[in-house]
Amino acid sequence: MYFWISPLIFTIFIWWFSTGLILKINSLPRRFYKAIFVISIVTLIFAFWGLQISSREATIAGAYCSFTCAIIIWGWQELAFLLGYITGSRRSDCPKDSGGLQRAWYAFQTINYHELTLLGLGLALFLINLDSANQTGFWTYVILWGMRQSTKVNIFLGVLNFNEAFLPQHLKYLITYFRRRAMNLLMPFSILVSLLILIPIWSHAASESSLFETTSSALLGILLGLGLLEHLFLILPFPNEWLWKWGYKNNR
Repeated sequence: MYFWISPLIFTIFIWWFSTGLILKINSLPRRFYKAIFVISIVTLIFAFWGLQISSREATIAGAYCSFTCAIIIWGWQELAFLLGYITGSRRSDCPKDSGGLQRAWYAFQTINYHELTLLGLGLALFLINLDSANQTGFWTYVILWGMRQSTKVNIFLGVLNFNEAFLPQHLKYLITYFRRRAMNLLMPFSILVSLLILIPIWSHAASESSLFETTSSALLGILLGLGLLEHLFLILPFPNEWLWKWGYKNNR
């Protein structure tokens, strides 16, 4: 099982550090936001360039590079959202008398530009990875997108912890679209589906003879496992913000 050690350490570190770094950058004074956003776009371009090159390399290094570039691409949109540059057409509290489909529509309007951008980035990754030897980056993005969509819907339906401390002041209106509940009916289904996908990925990693395939599958499997852990954080009776306290402690 030694082949899990490096992907495990690397993926956990990237997951923890990239989340904290985004929160830390977002906690800087707003006068720096424009410069930060410009720098992030340059970083995004380099990430796409790195992914395009690594997608041709079915090697261990190629798997790590493609995985990392996909994380950076995903992180760019997360940062753009928290900075307030790509969010949605609605930027106000949820009307108190709204419910059902109307409330769901209002909630979608708060993130519609964000969602369209995520789809656009995903399409770009798909086109880059067409017929490529290394699909690690594309599937990394798919896992991140799928788990994040599940998280958003579960938070909308109601969870115990929705990490409102991570939201900067200019996005606090989003909290009015959340519900705090111990559990919702979708959560068990989300966990079950994640497990059903996770098991064959881990089995694939354990059975492959190619070091590239083993590394790629291990990276993807561990990332999906962390996504599942984040789902559990939503319903466990204790906050998980302490993991990234160093990143968001100065948020305003």
